[in-house]
Amino acid sequence: MRKIIKLVILLLIILNLVSCGYRPSAQFARVTLGEKVSTSVIISSVDPENTVIMKDAVDSAIIKVFQASLVNKSTSDSHLILNMSTPIYTPIVYDGNGYITGYRMTINLIIYKLTNGIEKKYTSEGNYDFEIAPNAVISDQQRFKAIGFAVEKAIRSFVAQVSAEGARYTN
Repeated sequence: MRKIIKLVILLLIILNLVSCGYRPSAQFARVTLGEKVSTSVIISSVDPENTVIMKDAVDSAIIKVFQASLVNKSTSDSHLILNMSTPIYTPIVYDGNGYITGYRMTINLIIYKLTNGIEKKYTSEGNYDFEIAPNAVISDQQRFKAIGFAVEKAIRSFVAQVSAEGARYTN
């Protein structure tokens, strides 16, 4: 008898989940952006190395998060132009001697979406917390890793904005 009750409850839960109409946010984002996306990054004259890292992180995030195809601008449904602010490093953790042992790196992205000749501007922010050895300098490897993760978070924030737009269009 207990097995039957457990089975009925399990079936009700499964039926509820299946019938609720859940759709992943990437599906709503594709309504707004389309299946094929192209990207370009405005290169910072102050920090060109970070721009290259950002371009790689953006392309990776587009594939992972949007589940869209990266194509040339001429064949794309939407074109994204990304402009990254200079990374801001804020000390957040100190050791007993007062040395900084942890930073929060914050990046602000300005994203212009061009679709069918219509331009829309979005802003998003991403951050990443990381540790360093006491009384040490942030290495290039730590900086590049932090930028990659922060850009991915900023892209996820952008996805949330675009998904909300897509949800409005489909309802």
